[in-house]
Amino acid sequence: MTPPPYDPQRYGYQSQPAHNAFAEVQTIATGAMKRVYLKMTLGLIVTALVALWCTSSPAFWNFLAANNWAIWGLFIGELILVFAISAGINKMSTMTASLLFYLFAAINGAALSPIFMVYTAASISKTFFITAGTFGAMSVYGYFTNKDLTRWGSILIMALFGLIIVSLVNIFLKSSGLEWIISAAGVLIFIGLTAWDTQKIKQMAEYTPASEIGRLATIGALNLYLDFINLFLYLLRFFGNSRD
Repeated sequence: MTPPPYDPQRYGYQSQPAHNAFAEVQTIATGAMKRVYLKMTLGLIVTALVALWCTSSPAFWNFLAANNWAIWGLFIGELILVFAISAGINKMSTMTASLLFYLFAAINGAALSPIFMVYTAASISKTFFITAGTFGAMSVYGYFTNKDLTRWGSILIMALFGLIIVSLVNIFLKSSGLEWIISAAGVLIFIGLTAWDTQKIKQMAEYTPASEIGRLATIGALNLYLDFINLFLYLLRFFGNSRD
């Protein structure tokens, strides 16, 4: 009886073309993730520089004092840009999407500048490094884990909406106890979202054509940037020391 022909896949081996295709996909995904992290880092640098400039600018503070609507205008501008980038990313050129992302980062820097008047520079720096370490650890976990975090994402998004609602309610209640609970929940939610977003972006990178990687890098950087900033702000409530 003639033995069946040798089938490498039957014994767990892949053919050379399949192996090469897999390696190429992983190389593209790795390159895409590097672009995501680079763009996110540049966005954080833009935010920090603008925040520091606004903090040291008497003209900026005089403008805010004379125009009570200005701070709300900054937040509304941020929301418009986030929705514009998210909804229109597939219709924009890579350069346009990148410019809108950096514009958002700059506006966010202006909006966050008051924290330098509330907290000491030392405590802000300490919280930043704590945030960077936590964010880095969870992003590495999301990148390398083989566990499917899709279910996490659904739960975390629902929890985030709940957090927003409770935060709005507490504006009127002004409960310090509830404020601490909100802060703790915010930290946990954005720790989880960091891992989930990282895995989601990596999976998208594996199936995104090379010509679309630039757009993916922008939307991925925006998601991770928002995770980092929100995690930083919630941690600041625990580690920030007031100037008073």
